[in-house]
Amino acid sequence: MSPIFLNILIGFSALSFLFFGYACLTAPYMVTEFKRYGLSRYRKLNGYLQLAGGVALIWGFFFKPLALLGSAGLGLLMFLGLIFRIRIKDSVLQSSPAFFYMLLNGFIFWMLCQN
Repeated sequence: MSPIFLNILIGFSALSFLFFGYACLTAPYMVTEFKRYGLSRYRKLNGYLQLAGGVALIWGFFFKPLALLGSAGLGLLMFLGLIFRIRIKDSVLQSSPAFFYMLLNGFIFWMLCQN
């Protein structure tokens, strides 16, 4: 795989999680969503972990172990998000972002381990 394409995937994931993390901390609809999940007390932690993962991916352009840590952490976070969405019986469409970002960050982690 082209290193440029991998960098694009990393950048996309990083920017996505910087946006999602910020939204998780500030958007009123996220308060409602986390209540629906039964995880209200973990909303801020989730937001901070998303921001940390996004920052780790960005810094990972300069220090590869941070990209590995960020992609692994975000992949795990999205795996847990997917489990909770299945648990509360969300539709496939509602669960698809967690599934997509779990696969994306798992792929990023795997590709970084190959180099």
